[in-house]
Amino acid sequence: MPIRKLPPLLINQIAAGEVIERPASVVKELVENSLDAGAAHIDLTIEDGGHRLIRVADDGGGIPPQELPLALTQHATSKLETPEQLAAIQTLGFRGEALASVSSVSRLRLTSRTPHDDAAHVIEAAGAEVTDPAPASAAPGTVVEVRDLFFNTPARRKFLRTAATEFGHIHDAVSRIAMMHPAVAFKLTHNGRRVLDLTATDDRARRVIDVLGRDIAEAMLEFERVDPPDQGGAVVWGMAGQPDIARATGKFLYLALNGRAVRDRNLTHAVKEAYRGLIPHDKHPVAAVFLTVDPAMVDVNVHPAKAEVRFRNPSYVHGLVLAGVRQRLLGADLTPSVETGGWKMTDDAGPAAPAAAPTANEFVDYFRQMDPKQKGFVYEEVKRAAAEDNIFLNDDTPAAEISPAPPPAVAPAPILQVHNSYVVTEDRDGLLIVDQHALHERVMFETLRNRVLGDGQPLESQRLLMPQIVDADAKRQALLEDLRPLLRRIGVEAEPISPTAIAIQAFPSFLFDRKVDAGPFLAELLDLAAEGGLDTSRPNAEEAALHEVLDMMACKAAVKAGDQLTPAELAALLEKRAEVERSSACPHGRPTTLRLTLKDLEKQFGRT
Repeated sequence: MPIRKLPPLLINQIAAGEVIERPASVVKELVENSLDAGAAHIDLTIEDGGHRLIRVADDGGGIPPQELPLALTQHATSKLETPEQLAAIQTLGFRGEALASVSSVSRLRLTSRTPHDDAAHVIEAAGAEVTDPAPASAAPGTVVEVRDLFFNTPARRKFLRTAATEFGHIHDAVSRIAMMHPAVAFKLTHNGRRVLDLTATDDRARRVIDVLGRDIAEAMLEFERVDPPDQGGAVVWGMAGQPDIARATGKFLYLALNGRAVRDRNLTHAVKEAYRGLIPHDKHPVAAVFLTVDPAMVDVNVHPAKAEVRFRNPSYVHGLVLAGVRQRLLGADLTPSVETGGWKMTDDAGPAAPAAAPTANEFVDYFRQMDPKQKGFVYEEVKRAAAEDNIFLNDDTPAAEISPAPPPAVAPAPILQVHNSYVVTEDRDGLLIVDQHALHERVMFETLRNRVLGDGQPLESQRLLMPQIVDADAKRQALLEDLRPLLRRIGVEAEPISPTAIAIQAFPSFLFDRKVDAGPFLAELLDLAAEGGLDTSRPNAEEAALHEVLDMMACKAAVKAGDQLTPAELAALLEKRAEVERSSACPHGRPTTLRLTLKDLEKQFGRT
């Protein structure tokens, strides 16, 4: 076949294949055009999930009648003139592809009027056929109607999903854009039913809550971090959801760059890293993160749909976002509240507890029947014993130098161990229920992390009188070589002694003290590496791998459910809860503590 120039319709349809994936893609492009036109109100009408109709009306600047034919021409735009502007894009659209691409695969009607014109004009297109502009009646602004999407490209049309699914994508796209532009009012109607109605506001936090839902308003934490101009001048603002509202998918993580909704693995990783150890690995945070940077610091021209970006200095923005979200989470009380729809406390080996919300008398009777040794301890009394019986890593302070705590200014809180697994105490807000294993695991993890990352010195290790042998094939021996720097940091020394075995010569001292077996520990670590859990090719790979290993060490060494703790150990554990970072969750992301507030107690006992 000879080389020849492609006809305009085919060129536009090829571009549509890159830009227009589904009805939501059309909506995104049209709404971005409305925003670039300075619209204060955007009204969207959708029928049949966008299969039949997508209508976007705005009150923006409009298009002069003589420019309407150009608006449907490929690579025609009012937003870009010189190559220098391309290096610092400040508009949402700029490629000049959207309307031309949409019109090539649909029946499109474009009606527009500028504030200076006495009347509106309309132009229509269906595939390659385009009419001349004709007078019409309309208010200043622009209305774009897209009907029968992909009518002339049936191969594309058959890949569309149900109307409900496609509208779900549209709703998500509009929600993301609306969240980034609170000063603009948005209305979204589907099949005659109003689905979204957002009034304009200058309160960014209010718009985020309006989109996410009022039911989680109290769980959203506002944050802001501003870099000085001489350090980049970037600003990150947003709202981070508390860990207990984390979701099963990542669709509730909203990222914006200079007002543009984006997908970016670097930013996503920064947010998820801020939640490391606060939510389980299979959960995703609910958060909205708005990043403002110098347009010259980012290239938005790397994706046909402008959904992905490339930063000139990705580590800078990663650190900015990570620090902003992390500091806000560290400064918050993340203890989740107990759901109080009804209690169920049962113990076959002990007194029978009421299955529903107990009355005051029932609760008192239940408490009275418990073993007196389990009913609680005076905090000051047990604190004096903590130096002699400590379940934590030594803090290098000789026991003889630890003096008794001064008498407390207020009455000490009672401490109760329940079923040798949970610790119950109180604070000013209500009743605290602590998972002793989860909290001790967090305490040990933070202690280990601070030691390893603090001065950069490896953990203290102990040489074995007799090396422990671990079975290991060639693959695991290769993994051992890759992990050698990491093992050295945690105090493990191991070498291959045959094609099928590894000998452990030294092991962390504190793991010995906690009666952790060296052989099974190293075998499990190698299994984790073999499954990709210690992948050193990921962003921030060394720190992430170190966290995984320290997490494993802390879990092995922590007290277990079922371990009976002394009064001193219980007191020391609760004291550490107030000292370590992220004490509300274990390193796996499970909660360490639940709170039953005074308000909830009063409600359950009929006092409100």
